[in-house]
Amino acid sequence: MPVFNQSRSRIIRLIFLAVFLVIVAQLFNLQVISKKYKQLAKNQAVLQKIVYPSRGIIYDRKGRPILNNIKMFDLMVTPSEVKNIDTSILCKLLAIDTADFNKRLSDLSFKNTRFRPSVFEPLLTSDKLAAIEDNLWRFSNGFFLQERPVRQYPYNAAAHILGYIAEVNQREIDQSDGFYRMGDYIGKSGLESNYEKVLMGERGVQFLLRDNFNRVQGSYENGIFDTAAVAGRGLRTYIDIELQQLAEKLLTNKVGAIVALEPKTGGILAMASGPNFNPNNLTGSEFSKNYSKLVLDVSGPLLNRAIKGQYPGGSTYKPLGALIGLDEGVITPQSGIACSGAYYGCRRPVGCTEKWPGHAANLRLAIAHSCNSFFCNTFRLTLDNPRYKNVRSGLTRWDEYMNAFGYGHRLGVDIPSEDGGNIPDTADYDKEYRGQWNSCTMVTIGIGQDKLLVTPLQIANGISIVANKGYYYTPHFVKSIDEETAADTVLLSKYRKKHEVLTHISDSVYNIVINGMHDVTLVGTAARLPKIPGIDICAKTGTAENKRVIDGRVVQLKDHSLFVCFAPKEDPKIAIGIIVENGGFGATWAGPMAYLMVEKYLTDSLRQDRKLEVERIAAANLMPSYLPRLQYKTDSTRAFEWYKMTKDSSYIKKYITHQPLKSPAGDKRQSGDPQNRQGNMASLDEKRKARKGVFDDTI
Repeated sequence: MPVFNQSRSRIIRLIFLAVFLVIVAQLFNLQVISKKYKQLAKNQAVLQKIVYPSRGIIYDRKGRPILNNIKMFDLMVTPSEVKNIDTSILCKLLAIDTADFNKRLSDLSFKNTRFRPSVFEPLLTSDKLAAIEDNLWRFSNGFFLQERPVRQYPYNAAAHILGYIAEVNQREIDQSDGFYRMGDYIGKSGLESNYEKVLMGERGVQFLLRDNFNRVQGSYENGIFDTAAVAGRGLRTYIDIELQQLAEKLLTNKVGAIVALEPKTGGILAMASGPNFNPNNLTGSEFSKNYSKLVLDVSGPLLNRAIKGQYPGGSTYKPLGALIGLDEGVITPQSGIACSGAYYGCRRPVGCTEKWPGHAANLRLAIAHSCNSFFCNTFRLTLDNPRYKNVRSGLTRWDEYMNAFGYGHRLGVDIPSEDGGNIPDTADYDKEYRGQWNSCTMVTIGIGQDKLLVTPLQIANGISIVANKGYYYTPHFVKSIDEETAADTVLLSKYRKKHEVLTHISDSVYNIVINGMHDVTLVGTAARLPKIPGIDICAKTGTAENKRVIDGRVVQLKDHSLFVCFAPKEDPKIAIGIIVENGGFGATWAGPMAYLMVEKYLTDSLRQDRKLEVERIAAANLMPSYLPRLQYKTDSTRAFEWYKMTKDSSYIKKYITHQPLKSPAGDKRQSGDPQNRQGNMASLDEKRKARKGVFDDTI
């Protein structure tokens, strides 16, 4: 063979050898070293399914579960796997159209990528679940069912306390640094939110083997890669669920709040806010629909007025004012005032309910009969105390006392969104009066008015300090956490710390005020309330002015009814603060409610005649008469805003007149045109306003 041919033959052999080695190396890389295609194959054959844990159970003080779990199912989808399915049948089963189907897939792909499972239809109703299960084989390419524990409230109570859970939004995912994923649920309010890390548990993962038709065939590798979900831990609370139910029933068709505390521990026995709602309406498949209704209700059923309602304290402030005056030495137990129906110490008289001689001859009588003159004078003496040389220093000192009683700042209760109320200081009056003010400027603070604003929780806590003679524990619901960890102990430590804020005031001084509060129930403003056999109650009625801006004007409405009390007198086990908006005198509505709460808690029952009293109070409708008009105005305003954005006249159909309207000359629009009708809303509103007697609180 010629030399030239030998050289070319060798080169060809080397080329074949090189190609062979490259192929072998690549095969070795693909099969042994690289995991990419192995992972792709695994993803095609193995379904990774999240196992959601059961959230922790919440118990009341007697160990009854007041918030637990039931099982429901989500319909999940992995968009990249949706192939060759009968879309029309699925849309029919879910009661959606094809456009909605495609939009959902598009949105989920954008938010969670096409390759991750996402919730396509959350919390299927029993009917939808049955229909989907029967037809799931039709949609096995991309769709599967996933079990999810859902909250259940067996007593239909304590909605504002327990809170609710809902799917996480993008902001919450970002704030968690990716810990939460789309489809996860999180506590949005109440104890569910505050104790989220305790209640949530830990997710698990289950790997399931699929065949070439995407049908699940069983566990992958006998489940050796699966991780079990860990259930959340339970909360043990101070709540008495029967007392809670009573409080909520008493507030039926009323605006206000009731708070009941255990003075010695700060444990909250009951906290109700009216108007209320059934917490079971914020679970399951109807969540969005029901939540929207609650949000749009102008009466504010989602608002927890026990911690967010800010009201003048009224005469519930007077026991505190008496303690401050006694401690400052500006009054004594023998101090009195000759009140004939008003306080005349300042330019403008301050009226007093009682006019008969001697009703404020001493401190006990002044507390019992709630004499405005006595407490206006006591407040002025406190601010003008010669010890402080000027009224500015006197007001600063008074602020310190009020802060010690827990007013003017958040107490730190273990549910979110608490408000702090308002205790006015020198800066407030400097701003309003340009530094030209004195004790007469704010004299009505002495009867719980002016700029003094409190929450129902604060007045219950303040009277607990009186009951405890100087100390309190931060009000809280949770007594302990199941399987408590060191981190849990740190979390609960602030609720186990005793705050001895006013123990420098002697017991003898407290006893003077406590005896006066006992007299309130015997000979004073609450003397007509039915007694509870064997139980001595110490109480203070309160009536607070109620003003509201309606149609651009400040309107004086019916006074708020307030009541604080604790019992028994010698060993207080319960302290209560109640505010009923538009309720009038303290002994009219708030007082009877408090007595029923005390009897129910201390005797664990109600006498037959007292049960009838519960029904009488529950049947009374004290809802403000301006609410229907406010609801109409709010809804119509919102409807026209949506119309402007969408040009969809269906939003405003119910708010426009059906009578033909005259069009201006040259205007070719029909009288029924929404844009033309909108201009007539104002005159239509005025006609409705003018109807006599429809809205008593608006003129």
